[in-house]
Amino acid sequence: MNQIHLDILRENIGTLNMSADWVRYSYKQAAAIEPKDEYTVEEFDKLEILTSRYARTTDMLVNKVLRSIDVVELEDIGTIIDIMNRAEKRGIVPSAELLRIIKDLRNNIAHEYKITEITAFFADVLKYTPVLLEIIQNTNVYCERYLKSF
Repeated sequence: MNQIHLDILRENIGTLNMSADWVRYSYKQAAAIEPKDEYTVEEFDKLEILTSRYARTTDMLVNKVLRSIDVVELEDIGTIIDIMNRAEKRGIVPSAELLRIIKDLRNNIAHEYKITEITAFFADVLKYTPVLLEIIQNTNVYCERYLKSF
């Protein structure tokens, strides 16, 4: 194992966990908001903040941490699908398909430029945020084997 790769994994996990803390905070703020056609300004703000944090954290998980695990384990990085399949094999996610759904939701959020259209994602973000946080917890447990000496 290369020490530089372990250091990068440790840094990426730390950043992911900080981001997850913000997602958790935003989720607590937004969880009681029922999906509807129109939101108050306060509700919209809470949901938009959660949505943004969800997208950013999903990016960190897939593009930084899961890739770092592959590098540490000397895997050929390959495609995002390869990364997701290996996350399933490692027991980090129950299925690669679930991780694909989470990532697809992130992509839809990131590529929506009409502020009024982002409301279409609020219900799914509320549904998948606890799943994302559980996957992050599983990732932490998995990475303990590499980072416990730090």
